[in-house]
Amino acid sequence: MHNWSTDTKQLKKNPEKYKIWKMEQMINFGLDDEKISRKDLKENWDKITIDPARRKFLYLLLWQKKQS
Repeated sequence: MHNWSTDTKQLKKNPEKYKIWKMEQMINFGLDDEKISRKDLKENWDKITIDPARRKFLYLLLWQKKQS
């Protein structure tokens, strides 16, 4: 992933912030054939800043119980 507005070399010095930033970028701007770990997304749910509509949709996918 290439981002022109963020110094990713500097950001990578803090792995936690980089992980959250990358997850936000992937959700908000496209995955580019990458996948986001369901576990990582759930663990960082309260830390990520994403579009409210996408947050609602992802919430349904992550926590809605399957109906028989």
